[in-house]
Amino acid sequence: MNVNQFPDRIIEINQEQYLYFGGTAYLGLPTNSAFQELVIKNILKWGTTYGSSRSANIKLTAYENGETFLANFIKAEAAVTVSSGMLAGKMVIDEIGKQTDLFFHFSDIHPAIQKNSSLPLVINNKINPRLLDAETEKITILVDGVPSSETKPIDLSILNQIPKHKEITLIIDESHSLGILGKNGCGIYSEINLPIKRKIMVSSLGKAMGLTGGVIASDASFINQIKKLDTFVSAAGMNPAFVQTLADAALIYILQHQKLIQNLDYISTKLIPKNTINFSRTYPLIYLKSNGRNNVLQANKIIIANFKYQENAEDLNRIVITANHTAEDLDKIIDILNNY
Repeated sequence: MNVNQFPDRIIEINQEQYLYFGGTAYLGLPTNSAFQELVIKNILKWGTTYGSSRSANIKLTAYENGETFLANFIKAEAAVTVSSGMLAGKMVIDEIGKQTDLFFHFSDIHPAIQKNSSLPLVINNKINPRLLDAETEKITILVDGVPSSETKPIDLSILNQIPKHKEITLIIDESHSLGILGKNGCGIYSEINLPIKRKIMVSSLGKAMGLTGGVIASDASFINQIKKLDTFVSAAGMNPAFVQTLADAALIYILQHQKLIQNLDYISTKLIPKNTINFSRTYPLIYLKSNGRNNVLQANKIIIANFKYQENAEDLNRIVITANHTAEDLDKIIDILNNY
């Protein structure tokens, strides 16, 4: 389906209006007028792009402002922005690869943090026995903050089974939890309290945070390593107008997060639990386990997200709730889910 304007809560297809429950604009920021005004103001100040290296002699304060905001927001020691979440993941994997003997991964992780040589963390519902052997080594574990098709953050308690002679680095992709989970949407990075040497968060900023770019957050020492990489030095940074907007929009993020939580609370009081519906009151996605409801929704002029998350996978039917949906919007989709 081709559309000629940004699909917010309403999408126009063939000159007909549908309710839209798709995309990833969880906080509803791309069409938020106050947010747009900040972006426009910062484009007028910082221009449409800045093609110079971040390591050049001229330093734009926009980067310091936005990255300080992100570090404080995420509750990390330091943060750095790059042009995309995919690049953030690839840079981190490349750098950690120099310091890692072996990678392990949870299932269904995003391609941004995949490593071809990585081994599965869990085999037959048990921790990989390779992690329990007597060999002293440095390992890196790759995980999505909220796995595909799930509505709750990943349970990391299994990592407590790994013996202490394994030095653990954890890389967590929070593209679908930053701005959503945690206090004011800070994500789950700050809540990870495990016997590990280092934790590193990567995330797209183009989902809940509403701006094209990516972020890496960790301890200051690791972030300094990233800033010395040829990939970082040779590449242009994230649009400085967007990075400055991150800092300027601090209050908007809080307000939109509150609206999102209110919408989720509203749904939780009215949606009838069913085995064919996966919903959690703290997360803005509803997964449908049958294609039938998708057809009924479309017949009632409601469009949801339908796609293959990875090649050869089954279609995902995903209802996306945003801060911009009204009670009337929610009532309409809840009524169909309850009665179909």
